[in-house]
Amino acid sequence: HVQLVESGGGSVQAGGSLRLSCEVSGYMVSELYMAWFRQAPGKEREGVAAIDKSGATTYAGSLQGRFTISQDNAKRTVYLQMNMLKPEDSGIYTCAARVGGLLTLDPTHFVYWGQGTQVTVS
Repeated sequence: HVQLVESGGGSVQAGGSLRLSCEVSGYMVSELYMAWFRQAPGKEREGVAAIDKSGATTYAGSLQGRFTISQDNAKRTVYLQMNMLKPEDSGIYTCAARVGGLLTLDPTHFVYWGQGTQVTVS
């Protein structure tokens, strides 16, 4: 069973940066396919970035260049570095995981979900 706990959210001014963390327990990060999703009020959940067991990554097209997903196997943590933040980046950011699978931003692919962390950009 995989458990995910996010941290690092908060309030930041436009143009600023935040680094989100997703701490994993129950499995090694290197055994998982993982992703970050976000959801703003009144909007559907959207995929932000994903990383596979080999470290290959994929991003929502509009976010590539500003956001970076990475993993630290020793710390059992997946990160989302967010730079040049905009007000439209505000929302609840949630990490997700599955054991085995493929590199995708389709939320239906993921089995395990964290509780989310709030990001507010003003």
